[in-house]
Amino acid sequence: MKHIWTILLLLAIPVIVNCQTNYYLIIGTYTRGNSEGIYVYKMNTETGDVSYVNKAAASNPSYLDVSPDEKFVYAVNEDASDKGSVSVFSFDKTNGTLKYIDKQTSGGDHPAYVAVNKTGKWVAVANYTGGSFSTLPIMANGTLGVPATIQHTGSSVNKERQEKPHVHSTVFSPDDKYIFVPDLGIDKVMIYSFNPGSGKPEPAAVPFAAAPPGSGPRHFTFHPNGKLAYLVEEMGGEVSGYKYNNGKLSLIQRISTYPADFKYKKWSADIHISPDGKFLYASNRAPDSIAIFSINSKSGKLTPIATVSTLGEIPRNFTIDPTGNFLLVANQETNNIVVFRRNKETGLLTDTGKRIEVGKPVCLKWIKF
Repeated sequence: MKHIWTILLLLAIPVIVNCQTNYYLIIGTYTRGNSEGIYVYKMNTETGDVSYVNKAAASNPSYLDVSPDEKFVYAVNEDASDKGSVSVFSFDKTNGTLKYIDKQTSGGDHPAYVAVNKTGKWVAVANYTGGSFSTLPIMANGTLGVPATIQHTGSSVNKERQEKPHVHSTVFSPDDKYIFVPDLGIDKVMIYSFNPGSGKPEPAAVPFAAAPPGSGPRHFTFHPNGKLAYLVEEMGGEVSGYKYNNGKLSLIQRISTYPADFKYKKWSADIHISPDGKFLYASNRAPDSIAIFSINSKSGKLTPIATVSTLGEIPRNFTIDPTGNFLLVANQETNNIVVFRRNKETGLLTDTGKRIEVGKPVCLKWIKF
């Protein structure tokens, strides 16, 4: 009997070890206010408790990404053409310390998005004002090589916002064979084939998916099943859902993130899907809210569930923690991050009352503790 209990205990140990509850939360900000750069917090994803760890100085590190091995953090420096760059920080999991190690030009004005590919050997960065995107090789020590830049051309119907290209994000496909590049200025999601060996993007066989004139494609995400993708449109305030297959997008639905009777300026920002693939969330900056949708597992179509106030002003990016228990919203103009608990069965959000006070927060990323 004793041996049986010993065996059962040994079998249970891996389960206990793998029950990850503590994560580092890495926060990117604008430094035009009282922020000094990138902030590191620790969060318990069972209780929602958060605590400050440390910070690292950087200029306008508004968007971040983490290397697959979680040893490096890549941050855009959203500055003008003579300063637009990507900074590299090493990350020490033992104490949550970021250490600056490198900076490389982003190849254009005001980089606003950065993504690391699945191999951890390439970075793709979106230059918003420059209307271009670049791929940069990652060296063995985490530093960056010289960028290869692709310049977009064209414009669209809104002469104030779409007078030229405005590349807003760069998203690698789940199989790492393509880069999807939403461009707010030309109302297209540009599609590039990508060779993880050479890192050279080329126009795909179907080189773009067109969005409605004036809609302003912004952020793009893939469903966990790899067969669906969703685009949030900043100016149109809508989400476009697509079937995805080998670099091709087939539109299945467009649905508003706003109530039907909303008559004012639409200003959407970010989009994420819950880890179980059942719910999609999109943020709006006017009014300040998160729109919640259920996802049909067969068709991929969205059904509106609710719209929840972000309890702050100008929500930019938001994140769902890796366990799916919490959703955190970065409210840029009220200088705080609001922690909501997620109901995994209904998708609904409840305010925990917990706040992280940080100047001009924009981007939120996770690293295992």
